[in-house]
Amino acid sequence: MRRSRGLAVSLALSLTGAGAGLGIALAPQAAALTPPVAFTADPLSTWQPNGVVWALAEAGGQVFAGGTFSTVRPPAGGGSEQQAVNFVALDAATGAPTSCKLSFTIASGTATVRALALSPDKSTLYAGGYFGAVNGTAVSSLAAIDVASCTVKTSFRPAFAATVRALAVTGDTVYAGGDFLTVAGQPRQRFAAVGAADGALKPFTADADEPGRAVEVTPDGENVVLGGDFFTVNGTNSHALAVVDATSGALTKSYPGFIETNSVVKDIATDATGFYTANEGTGGGVFDGRIALDLPGFGQRWRDTCLGATQAVLPYQNVLYSASHAHDCAAMGEFPDGQRHHLLAQPTTGIGKLGWSPDTNDGIGEGIGPRVMTVGSKNGVQYLWVGGEFTTVNGAAQQGLTRFASTGDTGAPTVPVASAASFKPGEVQLRWRSSLDLDDSALTYRIYRNGAATPIATVTADSLFFKRPQVSWTDTTVAAGQSYTYRVTATDAAGNTSAPSATAGVTVPTGTESYPSQVRADGAQLYWRYDDAVLPYAADSSAGGNQNGVHMNAPALRQTPGAVSGASTAIGFNGTDSRIYADKRQTVGSAYTVETWFKTNTTRGGKLFGFGSNQDRGSYQYDKHIYMTNDGRVVFGAYTGVTRTITTSSAYNDNQWHHVVATQGPGGMTLYVDGVQRGTLAVTTHENYSGYWHAGGDSLGGWPDRPTSEMWAGQLDESAVYPTVLSAAQVQNHYALATAPADSVVQVTAAEDTYANAGAPATNYGTSSSLAVRGTSFYASYLRFDLPAAPAGTVLKSATLSVKTSTTSGAGTTDTVSVVPVTGSWSEGGTTYNNRPALGGPALGGYPGIPDGSAVHTATLTTGSVAGALGGSLALALSSSGTDALWLWSSEAQANEGTPQLTLTFGAP
Repeated sequence: MRRSRGLAVSLALSLTGAGAGLGIALAPQAAALTPPVAFTADPLSTWQPNGVVWALAEAGGQVFAGGTFSTVRPPAGGGSEQQAVNFVALDAATGAPTSCKLSFTIASGTATVRALALSPDKSTLYAGGYFGAVNGTAVSSLAAIDVASCTVKTSFRPAFAATVRALAVTGDTVYAGGDFLTVAGQPRQRFAAVGAADGALKPFTADADEPGRAVEVTPDGENVVLGGDFFTVNGTNSHALAVVDATSGALTKSYPGFIETNSVVKDIATDATGFYTANEGTGGGVFDGRIALDLPGFGQRWRDTCLGATQAVLPYQNVLYSASHAHDCAAMGEFPDGQRHHLLAQPTTGIGKLGWSPDTNDGIGEGIGPRVMTVGSKNGVQYLWVGGEFTTVNGAAQQGLTRFASTGDTGAPTVPVASAASFKPGEVQLRWRSSLDLDDSALTYRIYRNGAATPIATVTADSLFFKRPQVSWTDTTVAAGQSYTYRVTATDAAGNTSAPSATAGVTVPTGTESYPSQVRADGAQLYWRYDDAVLPYAADSSAGGNQNGVHMNAPALRQTPGAVSGASTAIGFNGTDSRIYADKRQTVGSAYTVETWFKTNTTRGGKLFGFGSNQDRGSYQYDKHIYMTNDGRVVFGAYTGVTRTITTSSAYNDNQWHHVVATQGPGGMTLYVDGVQRGTLAVTTHENYSGYWHAGGDSLGGWPDRPTSEMWAGQLDESAVYPTVLSAAQVQNHYALATAPADSVVQVTAAEDTYANAGAPATNYGTSSSLAVRGTSFYASYLRFDLPAAPAGTVLKSATLSVKTSTTSGAGTTDTVSVVPVTGSWSEGGTTYNNRPALGGPALGGYPGIPDGSAVHTATLTTGSVAGALGGSLALALSSSGTDALWLWSSEAQANEGTPQLTLTFGAP
């Protein structure tokens, strides 16, 4: 349903190591910090003004900044401020002020510098704005400065009667745009041209009816591109943009109806192939984005309709950098209305955003953020300078000016958020939300298993700030009944590496898990099981869909019991603001199925699951959803221009788990609850728009029996979306499988552990962080576990023992280490070599040598021997007959990853 108006994912994978990769590729790959992107996103130390920077220019390793300010101060952390009246010259490489000091002042009112431009040979700097003197020399809103001496050229004496907002310079002419109506007493409305040497007015006449804000000369020097607020140029309809003859000002190309009437052009930039406009609008239906136009011909190449008041554009090495506060690029297939993004990059040949996205805040003044950009160069390094109203850069305090270099990328990607799952013997699905690097979209992920220092696999994948797809890798070298831990790091092209992810642990089942395996087999393309232990990531357990979700406002994780048998958990929503939205922007085909389990006692209703046009804000379009009324009835709705719904006659807010499935396809709409068809509707269509799946709440305005709350207060589990219509038999099968026997896993850490040392026969090592094993000279380690009883109706199906080698050099062993029963009594605090307990037999399991390097290692134990100790205590020893010592972490060590640990798997007899 539409309330007013609505992410594509790019993922490319390459793999090394054991296992197989799962991924998707639905959009062109974005570039990293190699061409076409030329600058890092790491801001450099830069002096900062106490006001707004409106203009920038560069010459000879200096960057000139003009604006409305009175002082400049060092970056945070030191030094005293200096006077700088509306102008400062800075070293392009250091960001510190140079010896060039100019003050732009006026007798009354507020002086400001709004435009800076250099002569082609960069020997003369032209400054426009609203001012009456430069260093005390009288001028009239336009001045020429000798760059070498930093002095006013008194021979240049134009007289502009109002603010000059834009400048462009050729060898003999200075073109100006602004608010003026006369120049040197002669009529020139908003645009004019004067001699570059003396400022004498030229015949050029391009009169506009509203202010001029941008002016740029085409590379061939034949034409001038004008931008601003105007609706006519020389009496001809041409709103906001026009091309005129460089000598006469006569119209070369007009643009009637080309730009919306409530939008203006704020900036124009050119390169060898065309020119680019920065546009700002006010009110509804505005054009706030960017346009690329070709040279020659002046026709449109592309138009980027992102909303967010573009202030400046800068083409550099085939990339268009832009300054704006873009907050809605849904029309471009990118991000929906939400957070503002102030610095972006895209190819000059197209609209897709590239992997460069440093950010500022809106700042002071009008609260626009960045206003102007230029590139400076010194000692072979290029620097992208940005000026404006902002007061922070990448979250750190920095006002008005910042810069980014072409070298020296130091920012590491964000830490991956990982999750692991296993649905059948021999396979673990490791998945994580792709990381974000502000200047590198192509990242390399390294996967580490069981604490090892060497990765078991390497994966590469693309991500952008608005495209954070799930990345998956399948480990096919795992054994049933054993537990594994995984960590993931992200590395950018410069070698900057994130910290490792939190450990993701999983126990491989001894048999296929019925419910999740059937959901995957039936073709779910999104499957949220809600077993995640870390915010804000909801992993997708489908077979390759990689459609993860993002938690908002901390839903309650790992709620038990879940809806289906086994160890899987549910998620809880508070009914006010917690919910989940999908990372992937998509459309929904003509056939689909939505499935979830729910549990609630709410009397305020709410949306359980559905499709909507936004992510972290209420959607403008929303349907294909399941919601609950205040009295507990369940509603399935699709929008066809009107709301079409199926509503149950019974209430389901009884605080019990219920299964709901909604399908739509060629046969119409069908709603099932608890495996039973509850209603049908002969409606085969729904609203077609791009959007995101939501769990736990989204907009419901205008829908029948709209509940008090749009947000869901209760629990959800096993949410899935299919690109097909599930049959009644499939729905009934899913409902039945929820109670099918499933393995349960219990992990038991050592209650006591110590070791005996023949070299120190009277010493107790109960408080040591280490354990040791060797035949000669003797070490033996002792472990005691307090075991639970088998859950009712189950038997022990497998038992494994996990230990972790320490970081001691040579901690591994080439000898076989046996796990044997202990027959004598002992205690952690009292056992020594002298009173060590006797060891029994036969061995329950063993390790056929353990390599060096700190990592977790697992041995399978004889099930019958462990089963006999269930409900009581199990004492084990690690022993060897060799001479190569094994060093392990004890339960007292912080780095032990929960070891020594027994993993017990219980299941149906």
